[in-house]
Amino acid sequence: MIVVAGEALIDLVPQGPGALADLKPALGGGPYNTAVALGRLGSRTAFCSRTSSDAFGEALLDGLRRAGVDVSEVARGPEPTTLAVATIDPGGSAAYSFYVDGTADRLFTAPAALPAGTRAVSFGTCSLVLEPGASAYEELMRTAAGQGLFTALDPNVREGLIPDPDAYRARFKSWLPSVTLLKLSAEDAGWLGGTPGEWLAAGPSAVVVTRGGEGLTVFTRDGGELSVPGAKVDVVDTIGAGDTVNAALLHGLSVQDALSPQALAALGTEGWARLLRFAARAAAITCARAGAEPPYAAELGEW
Repeated sequence: MIVVAGEALIDLVPQGPGALADLKPALGGGPYNTAVALGRLGSRTAFCSRTSSDAFGEALLDGLRRAGVDVSEVARGPEPTTLAVATIDPGGSAAYSFYVDGTADRLFTAPAALPAGTRAVSFGTCSLVLEPGASAYEELMRTAAGQGLFTALDPNVREGLIPDPDAYRARFKSWLPSVTLLKLSAEDAGWLGGTPGEWLAAGPSAVVVTRGGEGLTVFTRDGGELSVPGAKVDVVDTIGAGDTVNAALLHGLSVQDALSPQALAALGTEGWARLLRFAARAAAITCARAGAEPPYAAELGEW
């Protein structure tokens, strides 16, 4: 079981140019997209969150169920669903404005225990910023790491939600001793500061940096560094691409029985190259269609 912990929200995606273009609601949130992608790839997956009992909340749970994701760890509340208004630039990249005051996912509390058979827990995005839920997710991360579980972190920085960047950067560093695999974009890496070597020294066994269409690079504790190119595709938008990479990495590691720091260290050049190429192909499929629509296993063939 891979557990994905974090927010589920509704993306409002413009259907044309200009500030007043029609907006189409789409299921989203970084952790949510990661859980859906894992389910579509065939990994046994559970989602750990708190969602609204409103119509958007019901739609979000239905999306998880359709992907085969276990939703028994999702709490419910009467508060509204978080909304994220996307703006798509000419290159397909998305920026977001968030409506988060008083929403359901902010009131997340850590569960007493994770599902039986949990091997890995994935964290990231808004859920690690917005209090009081952020502290609860942080508690869950530290607990999972303390239990020897594989932990994955994608900070997926949303600057508009971070009132004190320096405080957030310090908090990010405090998470690293509890992280097995750190994945982040080149843009996030630049904003957070530091280097892969510094992050590895603080705790993670591996750091994967995504570079959009240019591909992915992994840095390992033994000083290893390996890059693969991106898969060529006509980009519609990049919504959910990084979340698809998260899922592909976790799924591939699970297939290789490498969801542990020791197995990660022993993966080797061939294992990492295969894994990164798989993640690049999966992300390219997501970029080739509108919104966060990660691929199914059948679209990727043998991993």
